[in-house]
Amino acid sequence: MEAKKARESFTVKNSHVLPPDTNSHGTLFGGKLMAYIDDIAAIAAVRHCRQPVVTASIDSVDFLHPVFEGHAICLEAFVTWTHNTSMEVFVKAITEDLLSGDRKVCTTAFVSMVAVNEENKPVPIPAVYPETDQEKRLHAGASARHDQRKERRKESKELAEVYGTGLPW
Repeated sequence: MEAKKARESFTVKNSHVLPPDTNSHGTLFGGKLMAYIDDIAAIAAVRHCRQPVVTASIDSVDFLHPVFEGHAICLEAFVTWTHNTSMEVFVKAITEDLLSGDRKVCTTAFVSMVAVNEENKPVPIPAVYPETDQEKRLHAGASARHDQRKERRKESKELAEVYGTGLPW
């Protein structure tokens, strides 16, 4: 399988933040932004591997700036690193006051996606290679982030075993 350039998966999504998308503070629901992140990461991942994908994890999402009603939200994503069947997708979300033009990065996130076949079994994917300095920086730290995700997943499984499906009382 031939490796692909990171920029081949680059994806952009814009949305106007409307009243149904906002909470009582007039800002975008955090869950709505997380749904946008998952959606754009999936598109970038499919562009990379040309296979169906599923979300394996989303690293922490820190809300750096509020996204107000009437503003625009622009998300950019691309595949930064690949493993055998999984890939890391970097997502950056930018809020824009459409009247003033003021723009701020409101969050960044790393999303792990896994390519699957018709039986939802993981399938091999092409490697990715960075070209720009920004792509190289993200690629260089990806293996360590992958190891952190594996450890976090192990801890999550342990918690699931300890707490199970029963009620706590």
